[in-house]
Amino acid sequence: MIKCPDSYREQTFSSTKTADNTDNIKPEVHEHQKTIKNVSNKFLIVGLGNIGSEYVNTRHNIGFKIVDFLARKEGINFETVKLGALAEYKFKGRTFFLLKPNTYMNLSGKAVKYWMDKENIPLENLLVVTDDLNLSFGTIRIKPKGSDGGHNGLKNINLILNTQQYTRFRFGISDEFKKGQQVDYVLGDWDEEEKAKLPERLELASEIIKSFGTAGLENTMNTFNGK
Repeated sequence: MIKCPDSYREQTFSSTKTADNTDNIKPEVHEHQKTIKNVSNKFLIVGLGNIGSEYVNTRHNIGFKIVDFLARKEGINFETVKLGALAEYKFKGRTFFLLKPNTYMNLSGKAVKYWMDKENIPLENLLVVTDDLNLSFGTIRIKPKGSDGGHNGLKNINLILNTQQYTRFRFGISDEFKKGQQVDYVLGDWDEEEKAKLPERLELASEIIKSFGTAGLENTMNTFNGK
């Protein structure tokens, strides 16, 4: 029996030196040097979605579609792994692990936690790509933290990681649905106008992912938010 995917709930959008003994002098280590030394060059990019051919082109699966686009563009393949599908992409000295959880949307946190632990990826190097009803179609919003906003994938990640302090890449899917039709809308296919605009937005999304790992969060937000 096929497990039903989650649905959105209604959103409420909410050394000290020794002066007389030079032999004991040790080089001073500045705080920024310590930070640089401990920086990880590995990043986990999680595209949220539901598995199954019937969900491939739905609005709720934009997270999957974005990481799929980047993988195709760079000529890398996803492999079936524990709790999902994973592709490894190397760019400018960084390693990006592109993850598509196979746990269904409402259990996404389990896969995120497993791969963060397995690859020793720090929280600040996690980027979760998801759909957002509050943004008009294709609008980009990168945030360093936040609530789940009614999104069951984010809700489970918050629960499993026990924090909201991780970066989200929200892709607007608009809210053009009538009362009571929210589930059908997010699990529905893109309309023809949206399909025509998607390639350009997917190209932009792939650049955002690379920027996150190379230029950093602040620069990425300043460059891409609102585009």
